[in-house]
Amino acid sequence: MIRLPGLRSNMKDYVVDALKASDAAAAAGLHTQGFANSWTDGEFIQLLNKPGVFGYVVRRTGKPDSDPLGFVVARIAADEAEILTIAVAPQARRIGLGRSLMDAVLRRLHSERIASLFLEVSERNAAAIALYQKLGFHQVASRPDYYARKAGGHDAAIVMRCDLA
Repeated sequence: MIRLPGLRSNMKDYVVDALKASDAAAAAGLHTQGFANSWTDGEFIQLLNKPGVFGYVVRRTGKPDSDPLGFVVARIAADEAEILTIAVAPQARRIGLGRSLMDAVLRRLHSERIASLFLEVSERNAAAIALYQKLGFHQVASRPDYYARKAGGHDAAIVMRCDLA
């Protein structure tokens, strides 16, 4: 468990912990809030049972049984890793929870000597792109019409990479 002090003066303390199968339903609910093509709790459980897949959740400190306010799922393959998905509850965005989740992933990958981390992000998600750039990611490719929008249409995915070694 990683204890995170408030990142802004009005922010309470939050805790990042391992994503478990018991968090799958809450993660699926958060995923539905953020993505048009959301994953089910069964899909989260299947992912977590695959080799190299791990994740983290963030909750309010002192509420270990509460639903998470955000989560991230990543996969390691050889000396590379990828963020499979990350989501933060709409009411908890822009206070540093996404950064805390990414920091937890990066710490693990550094400890395992992983060389690089990849992710895909919608071209319209300026806040996420700015966060990833602050963390050292840079664009390496794009995928046109990759993400379906809830309101219809599609957005390109920007493929980003962070060199860790």
